Amino acid sequence: MDDKTRMNLRKGEKAAIYSSLTNLVLAILKGIIGILSGSIALIADSFHSFSDIIASVAVFIGLRLSQRKADEMFPYGYYKIESFVSLIVSAIIIVTGIEIALESFNAFINPKVIEIPLISLFVAAISVLVSFLLARYKEEVGRKIDSQALINDGKHSFIDIFSSLVVFIGILSSYMGFLSIEGISGILIAFLIVYIGLKLAKDDVLVLLDASMDPEQINKIKSISKGVNGVKGIHDIKIRRSGPVVLAELHLETEKGLPVKKASEITKEVINSVKNEIHNLDTLTVQIEPYKKEKLRVAVPVENRKALQSKVSEHFARAPYILFADVADGKITDILIKKNPGNRLEKKKGIETVKFLGKEKVDVLISNEVHEGPMFALNNKLIDVLIPKGKSLEEIVLNVYND
Repeated sequence: MDDKTRMNLRKGEKAAIYSSLTNLVLAILKGIIGILSGSIALIADSFHSFSDIIASVAVFIGLRLSQRKADEMFPYGYYKIESFVSLIVSAIIIVTGIEIALESFNAFINPKVIEIPLISLFVAAISVLVSFLLARYKEEVGRKIDSQALINDGKHSFIDIFSSLVVFIGILSSYMGFLSIEGISGILIAFLIVYIGLKLAKDDVLVLLDASMDPEQINKIKSISKGVNGVKGIHDIKIRRSGPVVLAELHLETEKGLPVKKASEITKEVINSVKNEIHNLDTLTVQIEPYKKEKLRVAVPVENRKALQSKVSEHFARAPYILFADVADGKITDILIKKNPGNRLEKKKGIETVKFLGKEKVDVLISNEVHEGPMFALNNKLIDVLIPKGKSLEEIVLNVYND
């Protein structure tokens, strides 16, 4: 876990603590006034606030445990505890919705006149305002630190706004003589609460099951990676959320025969580029694979110029001619034979021939005999060297797909 992730989790902890203390004061206030006024809705809302405290405490525990370092039992860290706690919060939302529905139905069947209605209205109004401020605060912090549990807890507080409004309307309607409105409004809000809770729970379960839930982020990773110099292709991108962080992996295609040092540099640049854009990305695993071109240019040293009937030379640099064949989809699409400029030299025949192959943009050289110096030069130019396989020159050229 890096310092940024740890700092974000601590911000989430503070938000959960502040929320718990605020809800505790609010719950006690609503409970006292509810008992004195005889408002069933206000007493129910008091219990609802206590459930908010349980939710905030659960989020705090989840964020605190998420900071634990990876160990032998949990080598990938404790991030998913946050997702598990988020599921608990979602369950609390559902239970709260059911409780509100039951209380509202009871209030509809057995309406009662509320005592000290003005004070009760004031407390209900304060509850609406505090719930709104808490909801905005928790969601804002949750989105900044990418904590789904804190975001869900913020949504829970938005639900508190509606439930407090129901209480306010119920008390106001009782004061005005319309005693049944409280129950009807409460039932409607309860259905909304249960729906939101089920939706959040579904998202939490999908996260815990490592479901891929963000195709836009996958496309973003692909776009960023393909923009790095040296990357020829990207495929098999997998991404999953683990609590407040994202874990991803991808297969990266580079030039065939790329030196290990260069491949390592490209990998680091891909990881850094992606992490700079996706701030909650904790780990990006990159697997490098050689890039398979749709079209290959194959070079074969030959003794004469008779197209595919030419005799394959046993020598590389001393061959009088080089046959160039373009191969695509398992077929030879074009053939060209040129004189080998290295053949005429007394020294460094092989190096001169390698330069010639480089100018012709050769991908594969087929030859039995390549000495150490030319082989090193061929590797630097990323030209693969294969041993001839096949009876005819055509078979030898097409066998590049079998190696």
